[in-house]
This record gives sequence, C-alpha cells and structure tokens, in this order.
Amino acid sequence: MFDKKKLLLKKAYEKAKKELNRVYSSNASVLTYLALELEGKFGSAKDVRTFVRYHKRLIKENKDYEIDEITLDQLSWYVGYDNFEEFCENAVIEKDAGETKIELKIDQDEDSLSEKLSKIIINITNQPIFNVPQLAKNGLGVGAMVLTLAFGLAYQGRGLGEDKYMYWNGEEYVGTNDANANPNSEVVAMNKNMFTHFKKITRPDTLTVENAVGKAWYSKHNNKVEFFTMDGKNPENGKELKSVSEHMVDFYAGIK
Repeated sequence: MFDKKKLLLKKAYEKAKKELNRVYSSNASVLTYLALELEGKFGSAKDVRTFVRYHKRLIKENKDYEIDEITLDQLSWYVGYDNFEEFCENAVIEKDAGETKIELKIDQDEDSLSEKLSKIIINITNQPIFNVPQLAKNGLGVGAMVLTLAFGLAYQGRGLGEDKYMYWNGEEYVGTNDANANPNSEVVAMNKNMFTHFKKITRPDTLTVENAVGKAWYSKHNNKVEFFTMDGKNPENGKELKSVSEHMVDFYAGIK
C-alpha cells in the first residue's frame, strides 16, 4: 500500500506543478494549488498543511504515512481515475527515453515493489515484452535481468533511441532523426542541454521578481517581449537573450 500511496501523491504533485506552469514553484505553492483544485471539485479537501505532511513523509523521507480513503479517492480522480481502487488496478510508472517508453505496472495485490520485483511486467513500445517473472524462472538474478533489459534498450536505437537533430516548434525543441523534418524551422544538431532545458515561458503572468530575476531570460524584438527558461538565442529571430530584471517583470510580466 505504501508504494501505491507514494506513486499516487507523486503523480498528483507532478500534474499540479505542470498546471501551475511557473518557472520556479515551491512545494508549498504546488500543494496549495492541488488542495484548491480538490476543494473546487469536491467542496472540501485536506488543507495544504496536511498535503505538505503527506509529501514530506511519503516522498521526501520515503516513509509510510496514513491517508484517509476519501483523500485517496480525490487524488485518484485528479490524476484521471474514478477512485483509488481503479488507480491501484491500472496505474503505471512511465519512463520516456526518446521513442522508447518503459512502463512498470503495479499489480493490485502487491504491497511492496522492492519486495515483489518478480511481479513487475516491463513493456517496451514497439519491442518484444520483457516479462521479469519469466526471466527469473530461467534462472537470472536481478542484476542479470537489469543487464538484459539495458542491452535490449541499447540495441533498440543507439543507447536510448537518441535523436541526431532537433528543431524549434515555437515553444520548445523537438527531437528528430530526419535532417529535413520541418521545412518551416531550422533543423540543427542535437544539443541535449538546450533540448532538455530551453523552453519559451508561455505564461509570463506567472513571473515574479522572486522567481524570475536572475532565473529567466528575455528577448525584445519589434516591441515584442518573450521570456525563456535559460540563456541563449531566441530561435525565431537569432537575437541574444538577456537576463530578466526587476524592470522587465514590472513592465512586461506578472499579473496585470
């Protein structure tokens, strides 16, 4: 049960953080947003201090902590399930690597992932299914199973299906192996750092002096100001970005 509660809270936290859509979000602000979303849907929910305790104990300290059934059902709804029972039956841990998706499905009768590793089934998109119990039956230990899986992933596409190129889609870089993938945008050599971290901030109203000054960058061209998550050049006009100042937040960002 501990693993299921931890996974549920982690998924709810990640969804709330994504919806909050800020360059920097503290745990308290994310959990406050989550509590308000649940209260808006159900009319009542645990207060933010309770969610902070849940997050601290289950995720930060990796220790079990009691969550009542109503809150578990509410959190399950928030991440796309009717209730906690359905979440336990269907939830998966997803890990994307290029074009490869790894899914770790938690069996409903499972109390601990670490203690019952043999019940985990690993599915690799567009590849044969690696069934961990079958590998175990063939006499492979956990270490050998991990090496077998790693070899399968490496063979699937140069490490983890890494792309050679990338192009700007207006908000972030998209990976590709086709040098002519997008006729409307320059296709450039893959830069892992830019691909992972460089994005346009599409909600400048969420920027504040505290979360943006020295932590975000901007481009001003033809009286148009755009904000980005890291230093570099504006992919759309080639202009060098500048560090966000208090003045830029006051005049071009924040809630108007």
